[in-house]
Amino acid sequence: QVQLVESGGGLVQAGGSLRLSCAASGRTSSTYAMHWFRQAPGKEREFVAAISQSSTRTYYTDSVKGRFTISRDSAKNTAYLQMNSLKPEDTAVYYCAADSLLRLGTIIPKYWGQGTQVTVSS
Repeated sequence: QVQLVESGGGLVQAGGSLRLSCAASGRTSSTYAMHWFRQAPGKEREFVAAISQSSTRTYYTDSVKGRFTISRDSAKNTAYLQMNSLKPEDTAVYYCAADSLLRLGTIIPKYWGQGTQVTVSS
């Protein structure tokens, strides 16, 4: 089992940047594929990005491609989401999630953090 804690959220102006962190504890985080999801008010949770255990594969939803970068530091048991050129529509609670497999379809990851708020002002 793994515990996940997100940090790095906040308020930023449109065009700005934030870096989210997801610190993992418990079972070695390198065992898990890491994911970022987000949920905006009144909307369903959506997939944002994912990275494989070896960091060789990354995946993004179309709306963030070219602006967001997912990465991980296995030595620090931490995953990151670098968010650049932020837009008001990126405003959401961002969640980190982990699973032994990459979850890019209808099956959601097994382990979740508590979320961190990202607000982008226009």
